[in-house]
Amino acid sequence: MTQPSTNEDQIWQRWIETRDPQAGDSLIRLYMPLVNYHVQRISVGLPKSVSRDDVKSYGLMGLYDALEKFDYKRDLKFDTYASFRIRGAIIDGLRKEDWLPRSMREKNKKIEAAIDRLEQKLMRNVTIEEIAMEVEMSEDEVQHIITEGFFANILSIDEGTKDAEEKEGLSFTIRDKKTLTPEEEMVKEELYKVLANAIEGLNDKEQLVISLFYQEELTLTEIGQVLGLSTSRISQIHSKALLKLRGLLGKALAM
Repeated sequence: MTQPSTNEDQIWQRWIETRDPQAGDSLIRLYMPLVNYHVQRISVGLPKSVSRDDVKSYGLMGLYDALEKFDYKRDLKFDTYASFRIRGAIIDGLRKEDWLPRSMREKNKKIEAAIDRLEQKLMRNVTIEEIAMEVEMSEDEVQHIITEGFFANILSIDEGTKDAEEKEGLSFTIRDKKTLTPEEEMVKEELYKVLANAIEGLNDKEQLVISLFYQEELTLTEIGQVLGLSTSRISQIHSKALLKLRGLLGKALAM
């Protein structure tokens, strides 16, 4: 975050001291590019049926939530804090919406069942080609469904647990949403370890594509330019990597 101008300092001061609505509007406009950035990054992996306006509205709620809860006394940049809130609000919003079309969800279940059958039969990770033959779909369609289904499963992986925890003991405690509990920290660290181990199970090119897409936040086209491959080839590598991660994560979390 660059050093704020005197005018920005004044806006922040008015907002912090009096919650002046005009100051709040000014800050929303000032940090709108941050919302647009996360909307663009997350929308890359979403199906066309998801409205970008809806995603943007989730991001705006996250930005406003960040303005309301930001503790300016802490040694933390607002950009960093707001990014977590914006991304979290978008993910939460998507989690609550059944944004996968019914036909897509049914195909995803069909593919998942086929993967389970093939893995039990062959005792190894299966390929896109083998899945496509099993479900009588084209390889491109299978890749597309796996990519969207993987993201949907990641969104919903902890939905039930969180809801149950929120309801239990509701009358006895007020939850501090800014701070993770020790149990949540342990779960978070364990999930990071599981994910890191799963990524190590990918080959070098798959690891590179995953890293460039999710860590460096390049688009599939940009990754293709870096590696000298076509966008469709990068899409294939990306889909195969997600397929492997799905199997590896499923086995690790079931242990």
